[in-house]
Amino acid sequence: MADTERSSSKAIVVSDFTVTTAVGRGRAALRDALANRRGALKPCEFAPRELQPFGRQHRIETFIGEVDGVDDVQLPAALADYDCRNNRLAWLALQQDGMFDAARQLCARYGAQCVALVLGTSTSGLMQVEWAYHARNRDGLLPSAFRYRETLNCFSAAAFVAAATGIAGPASMISTACSSSAKVFAAAARLIRANLADAALVGGVDSLCLTTLSGFGSLELLSREACRPYAVDRSGISIGEGAGFAILERAPQARRAVAQLAGWGESSDAFHMSTPHPDGLGAQLAIRAALERAGIGPREVGYINLHGTATRTNDAAEAHAVHAVFGDAVPTSSTKAWFGHLLGAAGIAEAAVTLTALTEEFAPGTLNTPAKDPACPNHLLIENEALRFDVALSNSFGFGGSNCTLAFRRFD
Repeated sequence: MADTERSSSKAIVVSDFTVTTAVGRGRAALRDALANRRGALKPCEFAPRELQPFGRQHRIETFIGEVDGVDDVQLPAALADYDCRNNRLAWLALQQDGMFDAARQLCARYGAQCVALVLGTSTSGLMQVEWAYHARNRDGLLPSAFRYRETLNCFSAAAFVAAATGIAGPASMISTACSSSAKVFAAAARLIRANLADAALVGGVDSLCLTTLSGFGSLELLSREACRPYAVDRSGISIGEGAGFAILERAPQARRAVAQLAGWGESSDAFHMSTPHPDGLGAQLAIRAALERAGIGPREVGYINLHGTATRTNDAAEAHAVHAVFGDAVPTSSTKAWFGHLLGAAGIAEAAVTLTALTEEFAPGTLNTPAKDPACPNHLLIENEALRFDVALSNSFGFGGSNCTLAFRRFD
């Protein structure tokens, strides 16, 4: 397997990527925020446009990562049926770093039917049903303007992006909680390897909504301040929103390569609906599978972007999983304190962080964490470090034990 994955004629590369989160729009904003340790979490005063006429505002005592300007985004008139917060956020991200034009150019180069589209989400357009229930008439009927298929439906974002870009190849949405938009890389790579597509646009989008905030609040998982991953006094999650995209191509056809998608590992441990195995057994399976597929050993990995949600159980389980495979030799960090936990968009955002670390040759420290919990045995970076490495991993672990680890390799 190692020879096959390393062969330049067989390699699948990331030829472009972009991400939009609370720290800003596009790669440069992400790089600047990481380098200058500028986080964007703020006290929750979430008042989305859809619910303002009903006086609905969420003032849960927590911090959130809200993307500025989502309510002001205007979709093209031809795509107005898809209008919802989630698709406006997807459209905003598509406009950054020339990604929209790059997607259109893929269709021109390969043929629209030869380009796949694989996106991840968790809540999709859930905000729309919150609006619809508030806007019911006296008989309790939902408003006629409510469009389930184009907004609330989990496939909504894929249908919207396909309609916007002209991509006409295999299209799918993955919704496996917080691993959703990490798994898109694996799913798209399989399509390319099976010759069902010549290239793929992958990504993820998840937007804030009252249901998400209330749901995590009811689970008592929300931090009352900006989250502190792996800190000895960590107290929970800071929910965020965001969207991002990446282009996957076979190396010989790609006009450039940011990095190689060297491998991926997926597992489903099903230990508990919302709590991982204390030793991170499912996470270990995903990590080891990614290394095996990439044909690399633990000592070749130079940095790991952790899932690192800042809950008591998740951080400890991931720390034990990483330690079981790597010991304390590999630098690791969580970047949730910059922009929050993006749920279905977490995988694509953290892949973007990992690719930035690989190409910019520095590893971000863990923001808001002055000292690591000694019960977590992994090597945690607190401050940024200048590091040049050839292989980096990105972990994404979801509720119910739906896990994914991505391995990226420097590719010349």
